[in-house]
Formats: sequence, structure tokens, C-alpha cells
Amino acid sequence: MKRLFLFGTMCLAALAISAVISCTKETESNNGNSSGGYGPNNDNDEYVDLGLPSGTRWKKQNETNTSDAEYDFYTYNEAVTAFGNRLPSKAQWEELKGLCQWIWSGSSYNVVGPNGNSIFLPAKGYRDCEGNVNGVDSGGDYWSSTTNGSDGAWGMLFNPGSIYMNSYTLCFGNSVRLVKN
Repeated sequence: MKRLFLFGTMCLAALAISAVISCTKETESNNGNSSGGYGPNNDNDEYVDLGLPSGTRWKKQNETNTSDAEYDFYTYNEAVTAFGNRLPSKAQWEELKGLCQWIWSGSSYNVVGPNGNSIFLPAKGYRDCEGNVNGVDSGGDYWSSTTNGSDGAWGMLFNPGSIYMNSYTLCFGNSVRLVKN
């Protein structure tokens, strides 16, 4: 009887420890902190499945840029060098635009996918080639990986009244949101 009681107590203790570890890992992976701007991040919890036909999952938050701590803007070359194929293509942005519901909320869009999951895209503005920052809190400018000629690349531009693809000069500073296929 003592052995059975001791065995039962040990099993309960093991279950309790396992539950604590599981809860701690879940809390750590869902705390919303970004891993920073550089290097691969394989944490699937940071990406949202919006139910898009392509299967593309969108990261929950924008990438930070330690070289531009105030705005977190990247030039096209910085973005491509830092993130490679994790930078969304023009087609992926167009899919997001065409198949999701975009709801303006103060200074960002809440983008709701066909399955009801959503991401927020803040209106961080952009930096032009002369270094002037424009559109903060009223417009969002995000890079795609798709070039447009030799001196331009496509990006998503939005404000409270419109959402469309725009061609940017490569020296512009735009926000970056990553994808995972």
C-alpha cells in the first residue's frame, strides 16, 4: 500500500512539473516580443495563418532595424540582404489585399483573413531618398521582394482611404513585414 501511495505521489509530481514547463514555454512563445531584425527566426508562434490559398503565414509584427531605431525603416537593399525570401513578394501582398478584410483603426489596419485570424499593419510612414520622413500614423509603406525595373521595387502602400501596390525607388525607407510559406 505504501508503494502504491508513493508511486501515485511521484506520478502527480511529474504531471505538475510537466504542466508548469508547458505553461512557461507557451507564455514565452506568445509574449509578442520580436526577435529583432536580423537572423532567421523559426518560431511558428510569431506567424499567423490567415487562411490564404497560398498558405502564406504573416509575421505578427514589423521587423525592427537597429540602424534606424526611431522608425525601423529599411532601404530595399537592406531589406533583401537581411531577410531574403522571407520578404513578401508582390503577389503575396496582392493576395493579402484581395482576400482579406482591411479595417482602419486609428493609425493602423487590422487585416482579417478568410479564417478570421488577423494581423495589425501600423501606419509608420516612409523615408524618402533625401531623408524626409512622411506619413507617420497616416500611411503605411511596406517593401515587397519584387523589383520594378533596375531602380525600383514594389511595395504595399495604404492610408485610411486606399490600399494599393506602389513602385518605390530603392533608396526609400519602408517598413518590413515578413512571411513564411
